[in-house]
Amino acid sequence: MRVYKGIGSMTREPVARIEANGLTKHFAGIAAVDDVSFTVEPGSVTGFLGPNGAGKTTTLRMLLGLVRADRGWATIGGVEYRDLPAPLEVVGAALESTGFHPSRTGLDHLRIYTSAAALPASRAAAAIEAVGLSKARNRRVGAYSLGMRQRLALATALLGDPAVLILDEPANGLDPEGIVWLRSFLREYAATGRTVLVSSHVLTEMQQLVDRVVILHRGRVVQQATLAELAGTHGDLETAFFELTTGQEARR
Repeated sequence: MRVYKGIGSMTREPVARIEANGLTKHFAGIAAVDDVSFTVEPGSVTGFLGPNGAGKTTTLRMLLGLVRADRGWATIGGVEYRDLPAPLEVVGAALESTGFHPSRTGLDHLRIYTSAAALPASRAAAAIEAVGLSKARNRRVGAYSLGMRQRLALATALLGDPAVLILDEPANGLDPEGIVWLRSFLREYAATGRTVLVSSHVLTEMQQLVDRVVILHRGRVVQQATLAELAGTHGDLETAFFELTTGQEARR
């Protein structure tokens, strides 16, 4: 049974490569992101990994035009985010599961977004069904659990039926069943030819979800490889992560 069936009537090919080239950003004279370059290919799930403070969130915000780079550039489908004519139909992003009005229902939250973006109103119901919140669609968001808010954030990102998903810690707050559901959802989303970039600290889950990884450490890319390539040089993702970011093997 397919997890993702689409919520729109996409007529274009849903192909959009993410490219970052030399992204650099300083805060108070300190390089948070230093000459970061990588690509995320369509039809794949890429894990964006690194310790706290590695520069992941700043990089994601530069991809989405929320932070201006000091140097370098980033494109999605060959175009900078700020120049996309219909950004929500190209990129769906969920960088946090906050910002919801607690008195609105989940469905009303999505309806407001479809109205603001001039998207078909039917997308709200389709998106909330796609993330498994149909039974809670008329419940106020203030009564949602953290995991339900994560699903609502994903539903918001899906409203434009985008070619690209960029998600920051999407499994945070999900129970084991929800994590398995999310894994299947994202892999099937990528299987339709779309591009998925996921930032996470949960290495064991990334091992089961992603096709390739980009690992940051102290603002720089220290590895960009497929899981198969990592297996050949380090054994597994967890071992690779610790060796690349601490110089030590993971403790068993």
